Amino acid sequence: MKKIKILLPLFILFLVTNSCYEDLDDNASTTQNINDFVWKAMNATYLYKSDIPDLANDRFTSDDEYRNYLNSFSSPESIFESLKYLPETVDRFSVIFNNYFDVLNAQEGNSITDGLEFNLYPVPGSETEIFGAITLVLNNSVADNLGLQRGQLFKSVDGITLTRSNFVELLSQNSYTLGFADYDTNGTETIADDTIALNGETAALSGQQYTENPVHKTEVIQVANMSIGYLMYNGFNNNFENQLNAAFAEFAAAGVDELVLDLRYNGGGSVQTAVNLGSMVTGQFSGEVFSRLFYNENLQNNNVDYLFSTSIEGGGAINSLNLSRVYVLTTNLRTASASELVINSLRPYIDVVVVGENTVGKTQASILLFDSPGLTTLENVNPTHTYALRPLVANSVNVNDALVPPDGLIPDIFLSEVSYNLGTLGDVNEPLLAAAIANITGTGRYSQLVTEALEPLSVQKFLGPLDMEMYID
Repeated sequence: MKKIKILLPLFILFLVTNSCYEDLDDNASTTQNINDFVWKAMNATYLYKSDIPDLANDRFTSDDEYRNYLNSFSSPESIFESLKYLPETVDRFSVIFNNYFDVLNAQEGNSITDGLEFNLYPVPGSETEIFGAITLVLNNSVADNLGLQRGQLFKSVDGITLTRSNFVELLSQNSYTLGFADYDTNGTETIADDTIALNGETAALSGQQYTENPVHKTEVIQVANMSIGYLMYNGFNNNFENQLNAAFAEFAAAGVDELVLDLRYNGGGSVQTAVNLGSMVTGQFSGEVFSRLFYNENLQNNNVDYLFSTSIEGGGAINSLNLSRVYVLTTNLRTASASELVINSLRPYIDVVVVGENTVGKTQASILLFDSPGLTTLENVNPTHTYALRPLVANSVNVNDALVPPDGLIPDIFLSEVSYNLGTLGDVNEPLLAAAIANITGTGRYSQLVTEALEPLSVQKFLGPLDMEMYID
């Protein structure tokens, strides 16, 4: 397979070093020279460059005009946002960081966290109050060691009731105390009369250095004379590909007939790791096109086909299941980018049954850019600042040239998570997994228990630097 991580820096280097505008990077750190880096990086790489007049190669006729343009923006963030194409509908994902060390740590799986992931919901009957439901407790994290569990509800932080106006401030603290609550449906299926009341239980949490293995849970479920593999996979991190491959060795040894791939909280990650996962699910399509990436008009030489593989670079042979069908669990808030890539790219080859909600709808890939001559490496990086960009640089399609729709992939079996009935991950009675098993075994329709479900609020403020990303490594 063509190695983008080699080709792309060389081609970008050609574009940057041949710019007609004076290089401002050698000056002392100022907003102007960081803005200069932002513009040049976007001009060289941005997927939607042709749609942004200010990124045209002939936009400026002199150094003075270019300097005046840079100085018209008060911050690197402001010039970056001005260069995004239709940020409300098309480019919802390009990001600027003021400290690239945070991103590099995240790519290694390292972060400061208490180990909790949660959804937030409006309290029925209140226009201001909200409550949280713990959706995921990371293995061996602070929260896990305290005994916190998926499905617990909380309504206060540090004794203060959560509201739409204070939840970001309260839940963004490194240390805080959750006040837990109980949900009462009052015996009806309607939401309007539901209540959430504090129950007196609390837990004090604080963030600590943590390295996440995205292979969160594996199970081999025996039901109806069938072996069903279950994998909860939370991020396409290439540092943990051997652990992912080991999970598939476990499934292969157990002789699983079917696989349920739980990507409901997987916001994405490495493109190559997504290719490897698709190759583990299958195995019978080695050498065929898994997906394609294509770039802007200046980087067409970087367009590349990713092929189904039989090995992990530096990690040995891939453990493949040779399945002709896979079930994927999804949610609207978190299943994005590389997760969607797997679904979209497998569909031309095997039956992919999606259970859950519409996915996020992110078909584009990005790359981390630094203020250095080659943009994609830290070699000779400008030492006066730590800004970096992760713009959208390529679009991803499957072998049939189909994109992931901007409103997401539509599930075959629609089922939303319910705040007070989340269930235990990997348990046959957990609602989304139960729906998949019912479809696999043909034992009849699943029972959803409720006819209404609260819509969760956005948790964008609490996502890490790699969530919703599909990056080229």
